[in-house]
Amino acid sequence: MDPFARLPEECISTILSLTSPMDTTKFSIISHGFKSASDSDNVWERFLPPDYRQIISTSVSPVLYATKKHLYFNLCHSPILLHEGNTSFSLDIRNGKKCYVLGARKLLLSWGGCWSWTQHPQSRFSEVAKLKCPGSIHIRGKIKTQMLSSNTAYAAYLVFHLAERLNGLESSRTVIRFVDPQIGNSMIVTVEGTEKPESEGTGKIAQMRRDGWMEIEMGNFYNGEDDNREVEAWLIEINNPVGKSGFIVEGIEFRPV
Repeated sequence: MDPFARLPEECISTILSLTSPMDTTKFSIISHGFKSASDSDNVWERFLPPDYRQIISTSVSPVLYATKKHLYFNLCHSPILLHEGNTSFSLDIRNGKKCYVLGARKLLLSWGGCWSWTQHPQSRFSEVAKLKCPGSIHIRGKIKTQMLSSNTAYAAYLVFHLAERLNGLESSRTVIRFVDPQIGNSMIVTVEGTEKPESEGTGKIAQMRRDGWMEIEMGNFYNGEDDNREVEAWLIEINNPVGKSGFIVEGIEFRPV
């Protein structure tokens, strides 16, 4: 006999809401007493970001869902486009933390004349940036910390594609810094590559993503409680120009670590 079957569903819902999305899913499998409560909107409302209604209201396409559980997993597996389609939003399936990808149109790219805007069949965005000529690369993206989940460790990743399999970014320099837009002060959080020989750079190797793109970590930071700043992620490549390799930038992703 299932001992949890005797507990009121409201009690089980309260218990589940204090766990994690993954734990709730597991409990629904191992105990029939948890099955009904594990599908409750009250439980999954707790796992969604507090401002999820405001976020999905800015989606370029209607966000349809039957239950809060359905919405949660939809946002985990199917990112939505915000801000005129230039920003992508999703949830970390493990804990419901916010993930954002700033599309190339939201980034500051150096030497604007060396970039062209084109479509890519694997991109979630309508346009990506393609480097046309060899030269140094400066890429910067920034996001308001209030948009991110509070009390959460984040990392920033450059999402890109190389037409040829070349080692184009190993000697890059990356910087993560907080900026207070009201007073103009900034604080550097992480710097990668500045204390290493030029041949080593960041020492980080690009990884293949599930969506077919590649990514390289730009640095990490901690987003505290009630933070009201901007966080900037920079990538600078001056020693090993990669224009000849068909370097394509989709965006910069900020996601929990």
